[in-house]
Amino acid sequence: MMQIAELAQRIVVLHRSLGYLHLELPPEICGETAVDAIEAGMKTLDGLSSAAVDRGWKRISIRFDAQILSTPEVARHLFSLLPGLPLDEAPAAEPEAAPSIDLNNGFQPLLDKLKAIIIPAAPPPEGSLQARFQPMVESALTEKAITNFFNDIVAFYLIRVHWDLITKRWLQNPVANSNAWLTVFYLVFLLVRYRKTK
Repeated sequence: MMQIAELAQRIVVLHRSLGYLHLELPPEICGETAVDAIEAGMKTLDGLSSAAVDRGWKRISIRFDAQILSTPEVARHLFSLLPGLPLDEAPAAEPEAAPSIDLNNGFQPLLDKLKAIIIPAAPPPEGSLQARFQPMVESALTEKAITNFFNDIVAFYLIRVHWDLITKRWLQNPVANSNAWLTVFYLVFLLVRYRKTK
């Protein structure tokens, strides 16, 4: 069985802010029973709001009252749970797989996980630079915003590739190249309609 001290050293801090701690856990303590024991054990700490383990990403998000608890106290409590965890049930021998994404729901679940990593749980101070930029980051990390961005990239790419044809042929003789102009207008119509209906 792995030494507890070595296991504790492999717990990595991914994000830390006032009242929030996001940690990456070793695969050995991410078995079903071990995760349940971690979540239940963390919630016994006074001042802790929530402790949730993401089994796919092997990470734990902890929210706590910063006026009652400090970050080191939360970490020490987590380390104190390690000796009692059922490590033998963890799937340590299996290769670590990437979290599955349900393509039927698009890639918004992946963007939500990215938001949880980038945006701190505690609200930023009013008037700060972070408070001004946080709504912009949240609106940019949506499926609609990402899709619109890539649609615009494709549109600019097509314009760049056909620029010589547009300036040297299509504009000089629009009647002879009416099929090309009809294609352009139709693609612009589809792009505008997509933005309005989404």
